Amino acid sequence: MSQAAKTTVGTDERVAIVGLGYVGLPLAIGFTEAGLAVTGIDANVSRVAELSAARSPIDDIPDERLRAALDAGLRIVGPVDARIADADVVIVCVPTPIDKAKVPDLTPVLSAAELILAGLRPGHLVVLQSTTYPGTTTGPFRAVLERGGLVAGRDFDLAFAPERVNPGDPASASKGVPRLVGATTPEATARAAALLRRINDDVRTLSSPDAAELAKLLENVFRNINIAFVNQLALLCERMGLDVWEIIDAAATKPFGFMRFTPGPGVGGHCIPVDPYYLAWRAREFDFVDRFVELAGDINFAMPRHVVELVAEALNEQGRALRGARVGILGVAFKANVRDARNSPAADVMALLAERGADVSFHDPHVPTFRDAAGAERDSAELEAVLTGSDVVVVLVAHRAIDWDRVYSAAPLVVDTVNSSAGRAARPRTVLRLGAGWSASS
Repeated sequence: MSQAAKTTVGTDERVAIVGLGYVGLPLAIGFTEAGLAVTGIDANVSRVAELSAARSPIDDIPDERLRAALDAGLRIVGPVDARIADADVVIVCVPTPIDKAKVPDLTPVLSAAELILAGLRPGHLVVLQSTTYPGTTTGPFRAVLERGGLVAGRDFDLAFAPERVNPGDPASASKGVPRLVGATTPEATARAAALLRRINDDVRTLSSPDAAELAKLLENVFRNINIAFVNQLALLCERMGLDVWEIIDAAATKPFGFMRFTPGPGVGGHCIPVDPYYLAWRAREFDFVDRFVELAGDINFAMPRHVVELVAEALNEQGRALRGARVGILGVAFKANVRDARNSPAADVMALLAERGADVSFHDPHVPTFRDAAGAERDSAELEAVLTGSDVVVVLVAHRAIDWDRVYSAAPLVVDTVNSSAGRAARPRTVLRLGAGWSASS
């Protein structure tokens, strides 16, 4: 019997989690609350200090819940104090970005594998959760782990179990959300599934890590493609003189065969802008060009430029040039009601506006400072200062915490990319909407 197979399903009690971001921290707390001994490991020194002091950087994890987990024994450390060998299970939850050429960058994943390798021992279960292309777990990730002589499936178990975290939605990390897992052997799959059932009611097993990796990409690429479609529809509606928001509302009355997606200034977050390129890159390794996926990604990446053109059009309507204009941005997080600004389209919008000579400021009640795509860092201004000190206000994110009635009564000119102006009164020719032109109430 292999060393990995000697571990009895359901006996894993000590868990090490590498990466304590939006995926790793909720996972660490979940396992702690389930009664397991958990060590959370993060290479960011300030993150370790922040978490150790019970200050949560994540909207979905209140400080009080983090404090309770720490009091229950959750250990937060840097890589030097990881003690990987003491764990039964090691789970990797690190970022999987793309580089400037939109090529997958597995540096964080492989660095985590190096950390595990230093303490890898017979009987370990290693689980990768970071979203990635099919073949990562059984390819480069496994190759690093096996450099010390231990072999996956013989000496240790290896699995992939994708995360399903939706920032701003605490329920996405709850026990009721089904989880997927696929491993290199049936025994490893059963073991990993048993572990996940400690914190999830519904765990679905797949035939392999590759299948689980592709299932996760399908989930996210599906969204990216449909967002690209409605973004294209918004551009068409602008030319046709139609209101894309009215049309989407109408189509959404169909109770079957339709899923509502809405246009916007682009896509952001940790998955949707990135994952299509993981799939497209891997497809090319099989001499398969996934034009559909790549085109959708390119459409969404082009939306910030279109937003800038709308701003120029709105100013031109009032006899103003974009160069020298004061442009106030409302919302820089990647979605509404969160502080997460990773890959936010606001970064490109702000950099492009500044490149064309605009004086750019922003207000976001959840994001105190923000760096645009050109590297310029700004502090969030008060809402009133943005409204009264701007020639045009650009709505990129409709946070609930923003007083929208005040926005549309005080701003001299608004470019609305997310339909925040729906149902609100505005002065004539003062609200230009993405996908709809000048507001009917204008």
